[in-house]
Amino acid sequence: MVEERGLKVISNETTFFSKVSSTLTKLLTPTKIGINGMMINIKRSSAIKYFEQYKIADKIDDVTKKDQLQNRYEESYTLYLEAIDKHIMDSIYKKVKNHMASVFEKNALANYYNVVHLKDTEYLEYKYRKQKFLLDLDYESLTVAKKDKIIKKYEPIYIEKMDGIYKGILKNYSVKLADGLRAKRVNQIDLYKKIFETLEDYIKNILPIKFKVEGTEKYSKVLKEYEEYEKFSVGKLDEKDFVEKNMILLGLSRVLFTHSLPLVAAEQCYNKLLKDTRNLILASNSEEKRESVYQILLKLIEDYNVKLLSTKVYWDKPEERDAYQKFWKAYSKTNSSDEKEILSLKRELYNTSDEYEKYSEVRQFYKNKLVELGAMKVIKNFPSKKFNGHFIKRNV
Repeated sequence: MVEERGLKVISNETTFFSKVSSTLTKLLTPTKIGINGMMINIKRSSAIKYFEQYKIADKIDDVTKKDQLQNRYEESYTLYLEAIDKHIMDSIYKKVKNHMASVFEKNALANYYNVVHLKDTEYLEYKYRKQKFLLDLDYESLTVAKKDKIIKKYEPIYIEKMDGIYKGILKNYSVKLADGLRAKRVNQIDLYKKIFETLEDYIKNILPIKFKVEGTEKYSKVLKEYEEYEKFSVGKLDEKDFVEKNMILLGLSRVLFTHSLPLVAAEQCYNKLLKDTRNLILASNSEEKRESVYQILLKLIEDYNVKLLSTKVYWDKPEERDAYQKFWKAYSKTNSSDEKEILSLKRELYNTSDEYEKYSEVRQFYKNKLVELGAMKVIKNFPSKKFNGHFIKRNV
């Protein structure tokens, strides 16, 4: 992996010689940019050529030839990244320093520093993030320049490398999340945020390119959810919208990142969304808003139990496995929406039983729903309990 070189910022002294030096630098900068741009084109073309050869060889049985072409491909890819890195160091940095940079170039350098700062504290993430930054920079440059013919040849290698980079980033977060017993709660919240942001970044920026290059038939399992996600990709979102959007992202991840965001990490993410949704129900100040959040809760419970827990093999506690199997057996047999709602609410009551006091109000809300559905009876003359500013009858 290409590493960055140290940057030295030289102060502008107001001597005659420094002024002459500054003027010469400004005159020579365009030449340097031209040379670096030419090298990027050469190295990119080389990487594309060896990538295409490697892909052809990957379909044959000649293991030796495949290994040789893979080595050439990986070497050409490294040289290509180094050419982009050199362009940033030698050209963009100098243009910013000499006040000749465009807004695009200023933002590129600022983002470059944000990535480089990860090196000392988060080396693994830095390694992936730097590759991603360099590839994004070149792809955006080609797009701005409208190099459509080059883009068409470049996109297959771009999406293959991006797939590996995103999988690496998510796997790194998953390992950290699994080690959450030793992590502070604030760090865990930050990890959840990073996971959802990474998933959204991939689905928003990479998946559409994959649709274009590989066709949509290959991704028929995710098209419906992708279309649902697009509804949340524009406009201002409230807390309820964020929960719904993240629920869709998690659903997509079960197909796109099954191994990089393994079941144990995805399960923690689903539980985080369930907690957020319960809190939103309690915080809702109107019946209409509460009902809207409740409908999201039902969808979330279904996604969690159907898309994730139905594939779970190992359970830490046998009693939890038995409780789920009982739920799943009943849930998979019914086609009635009311029966599914009743089973989902009873499942939620089971899942919140260990934190009875914490979720006492939302549990009461679930019981009221079960009464409405005819699955629970109100005990007459039983002390009332306050929920959301209103007194309600207790039920069991």
